[in-house]
Amino acid sequence: MIFLTTLPLFWIMIAASRGGHWGAWMPSSISAFEGTCVSIPCRFDFPDELRPAVVHGVWYFNSPYPKNYPPVVFKSRTQVVHESFQGRSRLLGDLGMRNCTLLLSSLSPELGGKYYFRGDLGGYNQYTFSEHSVLDIVNTPNIVVPPEVVAGREVEVSCMVPDNCPELRPELSWLGHEGLGEPTVLGRLREDEGTWVQVSLLHFVPTREANGHRLGCQASFPNTTLQFEGYASLDVKYPPVIVEMNASVEAIEGSHVSLLCGADSNPLPLLTWMRDGTVLREAVAESLFLDLEEVTSAEDGVYACLAENAYGQENRTVGLSVMYAPRKPMVNGTMVAVEGETVSILCSTQSNPDPILTIFKEKQILATVIYESELQLELPAVTPEDGGEYWCVAENQYGQRATTFNLSVEFAPVILLESHCAAARDTVQCLCVVKSNPEPSVAFELPSRNVTVNETEREFVYSERSGLLLTSILTLRGQAQAPPRVICTSRNLYGTKSLELPFQGAHRLMWAKIGPVGAVVAFAILIAIVCYITQTRRKKNVTESPSFSAGDNPPVLFSSDFRISGTPEKYESREVSTLE
Repeated sequence: MIFLTTLPLFWIMIAASRGGHWGAWMPSSISAFEGTCVSIPCRFDFPDELRPAVVHGVWYFNSPYPKNYPPVVFKSRTQVVHESFQGRSRLLGDLGMRNCTLLLSSLSPELGGKYYFRGDLGGYNQYTFSEHSVLDIVNTPNIVVPPEVVAGREVEVSCMVPDNCPELRPELSWLGHEGLGEPTVLGRLREDEGTWVQVSLLHFVPTREANGHRLGCQASFPNTTLQFEGYASLDVKYPPVIVEMNASVEAIEGSHVSLLCGADSNPLPLLTWMRDGTVLREAVAESLFLDLEEVTSAEDGVYACLAENAYGQENRTVGLSVMYAPRKPMVNGTMVAVEGETVSILCSTQSNPDPILTIFKEKQILATVIYESELQLELPAVTPEDGGEYWCVAENQYGQRATTFNLSVEFAPVILLESHCAAARDTVQCLCVVKSNPEPSVAFELPSRNVTVNETEREFVYSERSGLLLTSILTLRGQAQAPPRVICTSRNLYGTKSLELPFQGAHRLMWAKIGPVGAVVAFAILIAIVCYITQTRRKKNVTESPSFSAGDNPPVLFSSDFRISGTPEKYESREVSTLE
């Protein structure tokens, strides 16, 4: 606000007039537009006892001392003045009334300076007052803007021009105020030292868009060509607004990423890049880059830019999506199951974008999902055929990864149909093929002779496992009569299975053809063999604790010279031929 007063003139006093001392009063400074005029108000006093008949006075320019020969502005005795003031100066006041008011017209810049008054009462009664007025010749209106203009808060801007020329009165108008508000003209106001000003006010609520706006004031004098303009740029303070920022960013893992945040504010904002509350970079600037070299999936996420100054703050976020190939799939679930159970296996991975997940078994697709990170495989009532190696494959446009896993299905033994016995000359060989998980035990039983031999007796039975198949071979030698029945029995923790092994081909008929004599001979040989085996097992009971006890029935002799057709040498075993 502008504070003006209508109190009487405040005169600069060199000595108080009360009591009859020399003294003068005039404004310490006064201003006027170039080309116009100015009236410098002045009063003076002198001792009462002097009572001069005539009072004269002199105005000097820039020096109060006559001995310095300063330019004479006005002289009442002779009217002789300096050439710069010829036709430009005259006295408005009545010196007899102690009024020394001076009028200067057709002002030009060289007339600006200090003006001193000297009282001349005749004889030695002359006095030059040291106090003076400083004349300022101006050519622009004075626009007064508050020291702080804040967007959204009402502000008052004033235009002030000197109005000290009684012959020319200025008129004020605003320039570039459209959209800001309508001006209020206060008119002619007196200042505290007795000078006059014309004032016009402009009230408005500035916006951020008004920052830097050039606001003008024009002073014109009617009936003249005199016109003066002054301008002021508005410095509007306002909080930050983020005006530039990346949209969501997609980047391939290992590439370079540059995030930009730009804000508009006055004064400049403090820009800060943050992620999960951690400051990554900050600076006082209009814009700020955040550079990420060789980005990884760990840098995927939301980044925030905060812009703040003394008048407020704003923040915005940007999402960074790092694209990468699937990681090695992880498999969770049951890897061992019992036949008939339901198996659930979960395969999961991480990638961006989400992958195509597929579970294979022997190149056959069992399950697949598109653009998901998890795949559930359900196998209801699993069978032995469901066991084996599986593949979980994850792929997207950036690559492919796979993981293998094995499912083990446990089940009771199954004796396969290819199990059988075969005879050649005097030798019988029995083959028992068992499919089972876990590995079963296998025993051969000869019911007619009350003999059982299991696979642990490796000198009589050879066994070999391949995958889920267990193959056990029993060899009988010296069978001169019809071969005995052979039952293969297999068991594990899930059950027991038995099968009487059939003979293949016409070998069984051969026993019917040898006749009674052959039968007697064969029976005698068998008795000898049984006695031999009985003695052998009794000896082993002392040192090796064999499978058969002393009370067991005599076992059948197993020839170790017999080789199965088409089998490797390792199937051979040592021959036992001693008979009693």
